[in-house]
Amino acid sequence: MKSDVEIAQEAVIRPIREIAEKLNISEDELELYGKYKAKVSLEAWEKVKNRSNGKLILVTAINPTPAGEGKTTTSVGLADALHKLGHKTAVALREPSLGPCFGLKGGAAGGGYAQVVPMEDINLHFTGDFHAITTAHNLLAAVLDNHLQQGNELDIDVRHITWKRVLDLNDRALRHIVCGMGGKAHGVPRESGFDITVASEMMAILCLAKDLEDMKERLGKIVVAYTRDGRPVHAAELKVTGALTLLFKDAIKPNLVQTLEGTPRRLSMAGLLRILRMAVTALWQRSLP
Repeated sequence: MKSDVEIAQEAVIRPIREIAEKLNISEDELELYGKYKAKVSLEAWEKVKNRSNGKLILVTAINPTPAGEGKTTTSVGLADALHKLGHKTAVALREPSLGPCFGLKGGAAGGGYAQVVPMEDINLHFTGDFHAITTAHNLLAAVLDNHLQQGNELDIDVRHITWKRVLDLNDRALRHIVCGMGGKAHGVPRESGFDITVASEMMAILCLAKDLEDMKERLGKIVVAYTRDGRPVHAAELKVTGALTLLFKDAIKPNLVQTLEGTPRRLSMAGLLRILRMAVTALWQRSLP
């Protein structure tokens, strides 16, 4: 039996334009990242948002293994089977986090002949969405520390700052740190730490935001700290939400790749949540008297 990597590397990958055609996505609505990856423009959503919803099959897990194997493989296999039967099918999956890919898990693009490709790209930097989240999150942290350095006009309690930094790796040595060391020119000393990128509140906002304007509003409501008298401090008070939103201008767009069988795969947190939102709305409307 060939390994997952051998199967993926021997696959004949179709140009992503051909995959997009199966979903009636025109070339003008694609933003190509090479021959086999693309982002779908937000204009494509405007074209289809008023059409009747299709059918949704949600694949979840009960009692998964320690590494969580099975959900992606089952989703891909089911989508390929429906596609083979002649149904117009697309599988929506989340992007893999880089940390677990280099840890015990080893990858999150399916397994065997139920995989998505190009597997190496998907498991590594892909189209840069996680880098955008990491950068935006850490920009907010940097602006917060700069506010403390420049006089702390908002009277933030340095012992009650809730916004840490993030990186997309598993690094236990950075979970709890002291930053701002090295003298007056290097900031205000305080305790902090690093979380993994996918645990960022910005990841949740990216999933839920309808568009960039909605995203800007949600980013502004992030609570980053508390004042000495206990009042919550929001990101909007640091006047950085415009810059944060700009960093998400591409990440908010769904990614498009393919399975080994050529089934379209929409791969992003934002794209997945939009599909689920459409399905929930459709079910709610059908339940009305």
